Amino acid sequence: MPKEKLDLLQGTLDLFVLQTLATMGAMHGYGIARRIEQVGADALMLNQGTIYAALVRLQQGKWIDAEWGTSDNNRKAKYYEITARGRKRLIAETENWQRVSGVVHRILGAPAGELPS
Repeated sequence: MPKEKLDLLQGTLDLFVLQTLATMGAMHGYGIARRIEQVGADALMLNQGTIYAALVRLQQGKWIDAEWGTSDNNRKAKYYEITARGRKRLIAETENWQRVSGVVHRILGAPAGELPS
């Protein structure tokens, strides 16, 4: 798979994680993955490796912080929370995603043989 496609997928998942934490507050990784699947009407299936790779990336970028706590079923779990820097990135990435999706919509909606203006 070309690197550009992988970056787009990673960036999209990062955006989903940031939005989830901004909306729901601090959550552990499993809860974040299940929430993304739930909001996505189960159209997405996230495995543990995928979600935790995104969480590591976001933590390294200082877009989220992590702290150990106890889950609802009394197990040790790492809880993630969006940072101020993460909120700024969420706003910028959301605006970028809206611009890109608008371009895709215009291109896909253009009549055959015409380019959008």
